[in-house]
Amino acid sequence: MAPAATVAISLLGLCLLWAVAANLWPSRAFPSPGQVWQVALNETASGELPFHLGATLGRVAAAYLVAMVIGSAFGILLGSHRRADQFFNPWVILFLNIPALVIIVLAYIWFGLNEAAAIGAVAVNKIPNVVVTMREGARALDPRYAEMAAVYRFGALDRLRHVLLPQLQPYFAAASRSGIALIWKIVLVVELLGRSNGVGFQIYTFFQLFDVAGILAYTLAFVAIMLLIELLLVQPFERHATRWRRRPA
Repeated sequence: MAPAATVAISLLGLCLLWAVAANLWPSRAFPSPGQVWQVALNETASGELPFHLGATLGRVAAAYLVAMVIGSAFGILLGSHRRADQFFNPWVILFLNIPALVIIVLAYIWFGLNEAAAIGAVAVNKIPNVVVTMREGARALDPRYAEMAAVYRFGALDRLRHVLLPQLQPYFAAASRSGIALIWKIVLVVELLGRSNGVGFQIYTFFQLFDVAGILAYTLAFVAIMLLIELLLVQPFERHATRWRRRPA
């Protein structure tokens, strides 16, 4: 069975289970899939759902890019230089254990309720996780490939393309996948606390109205987009990046 068909059947089974549970326990606090779908259609027709989804996706993309670039560079540096790792390791541990809520609140207090503070707060929460993952990848680099590159006098670009990136690809993929999942959840908190648009802002609005169907409609719409990104972008890119590992039959 094709992977897409398996995913579709799995999601259909979840929806059926949800519908049965909603019928057994009819309550405004537990709407059925049909009610949530109707809210999603109404919000889409009014333009509200696409607008707020776009705002959240923009913040997720910006924070993801900042976190991956800074975290990867810093992680590779620490993994390659023991003294630097010893010096900065307490910093990494410190930022790993600061609650996301604290960083968000401080960012808004220090820099104001603006986009830069929101995106920066999300990125700062994710950077330590990327650093830890990429640091392990740098530690696991095979020195024989570096020696081969020196023998054949590879330039800096060739070393990066043919020696460094192929070995770090699994670690980058792990940091990337976990990063997307973590970042969008933190973005919702950022929007709830200090933005006037986005999925988090809408969820807070529906919470004040005790509208569970609205909360689920926006949540599942964004989750569906992230699932599509995973299936259509992340997994195909990973297969392309690791094609050199697969030996011909």
